Amino acid sequence: MFRLKPREDKFFELFSESTRLVRKGAYALHETMRDYTDLEQKMQYISDIEHEADDVNDEIIDLLNRTFITPLDREDIYALANMLDDVVDFLQGSTERMGLYRTGKPSPGAIELARLLADCTEEMVKAFDMLKNIAGNRDKILDCTRKIVVLESEGDRLYRQEIAHLFTTCPDPVHIIKWKEILEHLEETLDHCERIADQLRGVVMKYA
Repeated sequence: MFRLKPREDKFFELFSESTRLVRKGAYALHETMRDYTDLEQKMQYISDIEHEADDVNDEIIDLLNRTFITPLDREDIYALANMLDDVVDFLQGSTERMGLYRTGKPSPGAIELARLLADCTEEMVKAFDMLKNIAGNRDKILDCTRKIVVLESEGDRLYRQEIAHLFTTCPDPVHIIKWKEILEHLEETLDHCERIADQLRGVVMKYA
C-alpha cells in the first residue's frame, strides 16, 4: 500500500548507505591496483559489494513505489539511486577485466586513475549525507560537485597521457589492447561520477 506521508529520513539513509558502498568499492579497486596479489579474493570482495549495492538500490526503488509523497521528485530519486548502483557495476567491471585478461601489475597511471575514483566517492558521500537539508547545505553540496568535476577533468588528462604512454612504450599489441580497454573503463567510471555530480546540481537548483 502507498504511504501518504513518508518517513523522509529513510530515503536519505538509504542514499548514504549506497554512497558508502560505492566508496567501499572504489577503495577496494584502488587497493587491487596497488597490490595485485590475491586478485581472485579481491574480485570476490568487490562482487560482494556489488550485490550489497543492488540490494540497497532495490530497497530504494521499493520504498519509492510504496511512497506517495516523496522528499525529492520521484524522477530524481530514481535516477540518483540507479546512477549510484551503476558506479559499483563499473568498479566491478574494471576488476573483472584485470582477472579475465590476466593483465599483470597495473601501471602507475592506472593506479592513479583508481585513486581519483576513490577521491570522487569521498565527495559523493559528503554530498549525499547533506541532502536531507538541501537549503542549509546548498553551498557545501555544490562544492562537493565542483570537486568531483575537477577530479574527472584530472582523470581525462591522465587517461590521455596513459594511453599515449601505452602506445609508445609497450611492444606487445595484446597487452596494449587489454590495458586500453581497462583504462577506458576507468575513465568512463569517472565520467559517470561527473554525471552524478550534474544530477545533484540539478536537485540543488530545484530545492535550495
